[in-house]
Amino acid sequence: MQHETVEKNIGLMIVLSLIGISFGALVEIVPLFFAKQTTEPVEGLKPLTALQQEGKDIYIREGCNVCHTQMVRPLRAEVERYGHYSVAGEYVYDHPHLWGSKRTGPDLHRVGGKYSDEWHRAHLYNPRDVVPDSNMPAFPWLFENKLTGDDTGKKLAALRTLGVPYTDEQIDNARAEVRGKREIDAVVAYLQNLGTALKDKR
Repeated sequence: MQHETVEKNIGLMIVLSLIGISFGALVEIVPLFFAKQTTEPVEGLKPLTALQQEGKDIYIREGCNVCHTQMVRPLRAEVERYGHYSVAGEYVYDHPHLWGSKRTGPDLHRVGGKYSDEWHRAHLYNPRDVVPDSNMPAFPWLFENKLTGDDTGKKLAALRTLGVPYTDEQIDNARAEVRGKREIDAVVAYLQNLGTALKDKR
C-alpha cells in the first residue's frame, strides 16, 4: 500500500493508526501482567490491619488523595526529598490505588514513621500549628467521630476476593479491633504504615 493512498484517505489513516497504537500498547502492557516485579508483593509487605483499612477509607472520604500523591517517581529530586522511589510490588494489596497526579501537598508514600503519632494528630487538628505556611484544611471532627466496626469485616472479606491475603481470624476480629476507636486513630495508623515495606531499602 502506497503512502499516498493512506495520506489521502483519512478514514483508512485513522484505522491503521488505531491498529498500530493498539499493537504497541499490547506489547508494552500485557507482559506486565506476568512479570514477578509487578504481580508479587515486595518482601515484608503486609495487608493493612482493620484499623489501617478504616483509616484509608477515611483518608479517601476526606479527599486527602486529591492533594497528596502516593507515588515517588525515580527522579533524583524526588528520591532525595521523599526517599526510595515507589515500586509496583508495594501496591499489590492496594484497592484502590492512590497514586494520584496532583501535589498541592507533598507526596505521602514514604511518610510512615517519618513523624510521631502526636505530630500527625496536631497536624490534622490544625495544620498551621506545625506547618505555619500550610494551606491544608483542619479535620477536628476526626477527634470526635468514633468507629463502629460494623462493616469492617465485610470490607476485609471483599478485599480478600481481590487477592489480599486476609485470614478468617482477621476478618472475624475486625469489628472488635476498631470498635470504639476514634477516626483520628485510624487515619494516623494508616499514615504511619505508608511506604514502610521498602522505606529503608535503598
